[in-house]
Amino acid sequence: MPERILNAATKMSELTTAKVNEIQNVTKAAKILALNALIEASRAGEAGRGFAVVANEVNIISQQVTSIANELQNLFASEARDLRSTAQMVRGARLSDLALYVIELIDRNLYERSCDVRWWATDSAVVDGCADPDDEKAGRWASKRLGVILDSYTVYLDLWVADCSGRVIANGRPDKYRVRGLDVSGEAWFRQAMATGDGTEYAVADIERNEHLGGRATATYATAVRADGEADGKIIGAMGIFFDWESQSDSVINSIGFAEEEAPRTRVMIVDRNYNVIASSDGVSNRTERFALQLGSKDKDLVPA
Repeated sequence: MPERILNAATKMSELTTAKVNEIQNVTKAAKILALNALIEASRAGEAGRGFAVVANEVNIISQQVTSIANELQNLFASEARDLRSTAQMVRGARLSDLALYVIELIDRNLYERSCDVRWWATDSAVVDGCADPDDEKAGRWASKRLGVILDSYTVYLDLWVADCSGRVIANGRPDKYRVRGLDVSGEAWFRQAMATGDGTEYAVADIERNEHLGGRATATYATAVRADGEADGKIIGAMGIFFDWESQSDSVINSIGFAEEEAPRTRVMIVDRNYNVIASSDGVSNRTERFALQLGSKDKDLVPA
């Protein structure tokens, strides 16, 4: 609708200008004719006096028409500007509402991930696996349990459990991702998980492509695995869950319904705190593009995702 209003305002302004120009051309011609008539009347002397009066009236009327045409043009130009301004405000408000809708969906979705990792880190199979990381049977059982979870939670690429040294001892899709034995001690998510104060805390890493998960972009959540699954238990390992960012974010940003005239000229992007484009409705989300948001004084509390 805003686009239609903008187009209508533009067309109205263009038509008004064109028609006023036509009127002005006609009045210019009338003025020239009146001037010629005055010249001829003066040559005719007394016989042309009456004709001179008519010519003067034609000239006066032409000037009045020109003045009215100019006023009309200014009036329509002002109304068109107001209409465009209103349409732009409506469009801005609509796009702002759509952006807030996307943020709310993403925020709610990602918050649920923080609940998942803290819950699953207390699973008995995970706790038992970390309690005795060299027990192959316990590790296999933990992997099986993680696989069951993944069958129900399809938004994840994989779930990993690592011992205190950072060695992966179990994952939910061992047939697809052979990461058992992988050293993740240098990964930010592992270090942050091991630094959590209790079972209520969790860590979240920036959206990154994980080479061990087929190069897919993931939102990684992690927390410590604690003895007996207790919130204040001793840390015996760490759990990392890898949210399938690409497919999930794409489904959100492509779920927005744009009007036919909006779609070709509208692009939806999610930008991280470093202004990297991490999701885009045109598929450009490989972190090679940056979009520097221009934040005003009223947006001081607004930060990128």
